[in-house]
Amino acid sequence: MSENTATAATPEAGDATAAPQTDAVTTDSAVTTDGAVTTGAGDAAAPAGGVSKAMIADIEEAMKDVVDPELGINVVDLGLVYGVHVDDENVATLDMTLTSAACPLTDVIEDQTRQALTTGPGGGLVNDIRINWVWLPPWGPDKITDEGRDQLRSLGFNV
Repeated sequence: MSENTATAATPEAGDATAAPQTDAVTTDSAVTTDGAVTTGAGDAAAPAGGVSKAMIADIEEAMKDVVDPELGINVVDLGLVYGVHVDDENVATLDMTLTSAACPLTDVIEDQTRQALTTGPGGGLVNDIRINWVWLPPWGPDKITDEGRDQLRSLGFNV
């Protein structure tokens, strides 16, 4: 299988040809590792159904409470969260991977994710979660954040 190296003809952020943003609606967007852009509401205004959508940044911050049971480091700093999307019903779909496809702890990570995102004051950030386990691109140490590297070094890992 060959990799498509064509570039999209869409304007990049900061490009002079990019459409101007209005102050009426603020949108958070996340770029997944395959280059796709996912969006979620960036303000607290409720969409047509009366459901308030969670902000992507808030979800990513809450996901720092989800800890890989084997390494003891959160899944965000390990680079296991590839993308986040929140639909109009305030259901978060997370594209995630694991350090190994054979990891037997997916249920533990799913339970921690559900706990981190759906519980708390006012019922949590989102109404429900879905995890889309993805294996491409494969996870590697290059996906670990600087903070994650510091945490791993403090545990004796050489990263």
